[in-house]
Amino acid sequence: MATDPIQRLRELCLALPEAQEKLSHGEPTWFVRKVFVSYAAYHHDDRLAFWCAAPPGVQEELVAEEPDRFFRPPYVGHRGWLGVYLDVAVDWTEIAEIVEDAYRAVAPKRLVAELGHD
Repeated sequence: MATDPIQRLRELCLALPEAQEKLSHGEPTWFVRKVFVSYAAYHHDDRLAFWCAAPPGVQEELVAEEPDRFFRPPYVGHRGWLGVYLDVAVDWTEIAEIVEDAYRAVAPKRLVAELGHD
């Protein structure tokens, strides 16, 4: 992979209402009251990825369908969080949808309403 995808991921996360970036456990992490996305730059293994909140059942479905792109992350995987590898070919349209779903999973209803189409 030629470039670190952090900037693209950052732009997607910070485009959401009241999202903020802070360091958590040494990694860029995006919050909307609570964490919705956390970058994982080789922190827990030798892969570049991010972890995010996910709607019920999504983690299991995506990991089963495409284990080369998705995984159950340590520490938060038991809560249904999704791991997304970024050291493979990345579909940024799909990543934008995953990030928005993560935001919707944890954001207050007032902020989710600002997104519309739900």
